[in-house]
Amino acid sequence: MKFIVNISRIFVGALFIFSGFIKLNDPLGFSYKLQEYFSYDVLDLPVFIPYALGLSIFVVVFEVILGVFLLIGYKPKFTVWSLLGMIVFFTFLTFYAAYFDKVKDCGCFGDFLKLTPWQSFGKDLILLFFILILFVGQKHIKPMLSKFGLTVSALLSFIVCLWFGYHVLMHLPLFDFRAYKIGDNLQENMKLPADAKDAIIDYNWTYTLDGKENVITDRGRGPKTYDKIIGVETITVQEGDVPKIQDFSIESEDEDLTQQFLETEKLVMIVSYNLDKAEADGLAKMKAMADEAKKKGYTVIGLTASGTDKKKEIQDAYDLDAEFYLCDEKVLKTIVRANPGVVVFEKGKVTQKAHWNDIDDLEF
Repeated sequence: MKFIVNISRIFVGALFIFSGFIKLNDPLGFSYKLQEYFSYDVLDLPVFIPYALGLSIFVVVFEVILGVFLLIGYKPKFTVWSLLGMIVFFTFLTFYAAYFDKVKDCGCFGDFLKLTPWQSFGKDLILLFFILILFVGQKHIKPMLSKFGLTVSALLSFIVCLWFGYHVLMHLPLFDFRAYKIGDNLQENMKLPADAKDAIIDYNWTYTLDGKENVITDRGRGPKTYDKIIGVETITVQEGDVPKIQDFSIESEDEDLTQQFLETEKLVMIVSYNLDKAEADGLAKMKAMADEAKKKGYTVIGLTASGTDKKKEIQDAYDLDAEFYLCDEKVLKTIVRANPGVVVFEKGKVTQKAHWNDIDDLEF
């Protein structure tokens, strides 16, 4: 039993630290996922949406801390009970999301690894099994350090987690796993690779012929002869591949300018998913940055989901010589974890990206 408990201890502790750190690297992204869970369409708990960022930081720090506590053997009773409570809650949440098909990606490993809700539910069941072993064999969880060493290690891990979370919020995630990271070309990421798999879908056709009701299954052609098509149901046999980027666009009120700007030699994009929520200090920094970029031959534009009146208000208030274009809010939140943030392109390739706190680090 002692051996089994120690194996479970290493597995659960390491997984909690890894999963928590991945989300701690991007707490803003995890807060967007929590907002999705709290929305009317999922848990219908909109009262928690304004607190999503605070909750995301608490959850991911607690997740990492519990993993550390388990590995070093600090307060085993508290640790195991906390692990059990957390995994029971997330097992329920992933089952709910999967069964009712509410959320397509659970967010357990951020953008590093995408799991479907059913995959995440299976992962949580496995974790629950190992945590139950720890619960039963608590007496075998022995401290790895002296009492003073345990206290210092626990305190240091807490301080490091808080510092790291604050750092990435005030700048940008240290590790970027999204399709808009530095070095990626948006034009390439908007295309399917040559070896992409097509979706395979079965069509179950219900129809009448000579007064009799029949059902045939094919790949979309339907019955050759019939009196009336009653209905058709589809079953996805194999999901087709999709481009890494599907919803990115740069639109004016009259036309789609995506391709034009992605072909631009030198482009600076000011990104603000919502100008009403944009940091005033950040917007104030954009004027000098935009002027400097234009002197060096860059085209400077803004990208937002806000309306025309708000765009004009911001341009006038900050004397910003940059035309704002329209893009989906969720896409803008994905491009850069800052409001506002700046992305620099060369013919669609991301060459630089900055939080508004780090605008002075941009090189033109």
